Amino acid sequence: MHARRANAGRRLPALALAVVLTAAGATAVNAPPAQAATSIAVNGGATGRVFDGVGAISGGGGNSRLLVDYPEPQRSQVLDYLFKPGYGAAVQLLKLEIGGDANSTDGAEPSHQHVRGDVNCNVGYEFWLGEQAVARNPDIRLIALPWAAPGWIGGGNFWSQDMIDYDISWLNCAKQHGLTVHYIGGWNERGHNKTWYQNLRSALNANGYGAVQIVGDDSFGWSTADDILNDQAFRAAVGVVGAHYPCGYLGAATSCPSSANAVATGKPLWASEFGSQDHVAGSAPYIRSITRGYLDGQMTGFVNWPLVAALYPNLPFSTDALAVAPSPWSGAYRLGRSLWANAQVAQFTQPGWRFLTGSASGYLGGNRNNGSYISLKSTNNTDYSTVYETSTASAAQTVDVAVTGGLSGGAVHVWSTDLGSANPADWFVRQPDVTPTGGRYSLTLQPNRIYSVTTTTGQGRGTATSPASAPLALPYSDDFDAYASRTQARYFSDMQGSYEVRPCAGGRTGQCLQQVTPIRPIEWQDDSDAFGLVGDTTWNNYKVSVDVNMQQAGTVTLLGRANTQLRPQGHQAAYQLRLANTGAWAIAKSTTSGTLTTLASGSRGQLGLNTWHNASLSFSGTQITAALDGTTLGTVTDGSYAAGQVGLGVVGYQTNMFDNLSVTANNGGGGGTVGAIRGQGSGRCVDVPNQSQANGTVTVLWDCNGGANQSWTLTAAKQLVVYGGKCLDVANRGTADGAAVDIYDCNGGTNQQWTVNSDGTIVGVGSNKCLDATGGATANGTPLEIWTCNGGSNQKWSMS
Repeated sequence: MHARRANAGRRLPALALAVVLTAAGATAVNAPPAQAATSIAVNGGATGRVFDGVGAISGGGGNSRLLVDYPEPQRSQVLDYLFKPGYGAAVQLLKLEIGGDANSTDGAEPSHQHVRGDVNCNVGYEFWLGEQAVARNPDIRLIALPWAAPGWIGGGNFWSQDMIDYDISWLNCAKQHGLTVHYIGGWNERGHNKTWYQNLRSALNANGYGAVQIVGDDSFGWSTADDILNDQAFRAAVGVVGAHYPCGYLGAATSCPSSANAVATGKPLWASEFGSQDHVAGSAPYIRSITRGYLDGQMTGFVNWPLVAALYPNLPFSTDALAVAPSPWSGAYRLGRSLWANAQVAQFTQPGWRFLTGSASGYLGGNRNNGSYISLKSTNNTDYSTVYETSTASAAQTVDVAVTGGLSGGAVHVWSTDLGSANPADWFVRQPDVTPTGGRYSLTLQPNRIYSVTTTTGQGRGTATSPASAPLALPYSDDFDAYASRTQARYFSDMQGSYEVRPCAGGRTGQCLQQVTPIRPIEWQDDSDAFGLVGDTTWNNYKVSVDVNMQQAGTVTLLGRANTQLRPQGHQAAYQLRLANTGAWAIAKSTTSGTLTTLASGSRGQLGLNTWHNASLSFSGTQITAALDGTTLGTVTDGSYAAGQVGLGVVGYQTNMFDNLSVTANNGGGGGTVGAIRGQGSGRCVDVPNQSQANGTVTVLWDCNGGANQSWTLTAAKQLVVYGGKCLDVANRGTADGAAVDIYDCNGGTNQQWTVNSDGTIVGVGSNKCLDATGGATANGTPLEIWTCNGGSNQKWSMS
């Protein structure tokens, strides 16, 4: 926080204490800055709507997938930061997806009933996540909502009795897990069917869920409110009016209206989905959505999408969340500034509190450009909290606060977050307490901050820290035998359909991975092949193999170097081996535009059904080789994708099986995904001298020692990354022979992109020149440069 000098020419109101909130804390001064003060009367007798809570969504979809596979203690640390009161975000509302076997943004959430009547209450990870949330905060309120549904529902009709029965069976499963669901929605962002909502209300009442309120309708706009005012039966069915992104989608959230009809319903109004922004950069719109959502639209519940980005980084929205957890094998995670924005509300309020009206909530100086604030009163009728945001202010703001109406006149505790700082040490910082005089005090608020001022106690900032991120090491394998039937395989993330561990068929004992969605689901976004991804996006030169068993006629797919995915999920950049039961095969390339190009094709004898075969794809630089049962099918050359995950799939929804997945480094192409870059001529490694992380540090040769300054990752964007964020860089974007090779913050420039070739050369994309040890020298300290490729041993490297 940045201190501003007070203007000594202005006197304080009588009996008031002025406090300037600065980087050093709260400091009493003789006078606040010249900025006109905002007079605030926090009157406990002037109450407004009931506060329903702030929270987030697990679902829509697959965004929590990897969290369950995190090791301890990191898994519990992330969960504590999300749910534990007085520790982190302290989420008060948690929306869980009712899975439907179809992709709902970043993956397909598994159904608890893939086929009619076959209920599995232990499916997936949503029930587990709910249990973890309730264990940390028994008062958390749970919401349930489907995005997709199995294809058997209503013969493809979502608005059917089948879907109501499906929801009830999901609630029964939740009850088996000890979960009390407080709210349930209809169909995410697909409008509403009034009769269906009324029938859902009747079914909830008849099945012991009379206390579960229906949220209508989790779509854009407030048309639900219009229908509520014109239809008494529909009004009786809906408990909460929820709209998505009422402050605008991916916008600044400076204005957050509802509608006159929405307010006139008298129902609680929610921003039942908002956010969809980066875990750090989205923090200012995050807090504005809450404060201004109440001020502009009388909204009382706020649910961010999503809770956690525990998903692979090549998927859409990979950093949108409160916390980012993409690396279960290393346990690494990152906490967002938005997590602490949520904490600035949730650690100072509780559902059931009431908003205070009049000047207790409003815009600073009556001008929304100065920032906004909300005040809420506890159910004990004594404690209160005020949350200020100055995210749009250009100057410091002073508030003169008078506390009346039975509220405590004692000391207030102050916490703040600097929305302009990238340093986590400036997020959710405890400031010195302020003691009012005669129930009055003044505060000067710095621009671009959140402040929470409260008479309550119990706030806190967790102390757990993440380990360093590391890639998933090769070799990697999974024979699926260690899992119980009908569970998910570790790290395997469904993109479409559902893959579960089931007993092997075809005369094989043990467990296999099977695609278990038998028909096309009722989808939320476009259809695609049923496939899933696993592994590290930095894997580059490797061989992936898997045993396949075709239960039905059709085609299986083996993916390699699975790279960026755009929406919908069929827009997956990857290489594929496609094998039909007829014996037809193809090596293909899919792109982020959804284009599938055959690079090579042919045919061999029929594979047959319910028989086992081994398929493989091998990558060495730009060379790609496919094999079946140890016999090469074909080899192609293509340099579109330098690195990426592996994947398994079927074309359609065949219930085929897979076993013995194996990924091994292909040493012929330099092998490995991360580690040392070793010079062929010198035997020494590419090294950042003295472990410096300063931009512009020229790299050199040095004895290989396994240090972090010699550990490089080849990313899907063809970057060679050290320290997790510094790229191997040609200084000043040089392209001439002799241009120095240094490290620099990764920025996407072609001078930071490298093609790692099977002949050992590492060629700059921007220069088309080779990474070179200067003058062919081999000694420690030899600087690195780029030079016209000449086949010398000082231009040959291996990654290990």
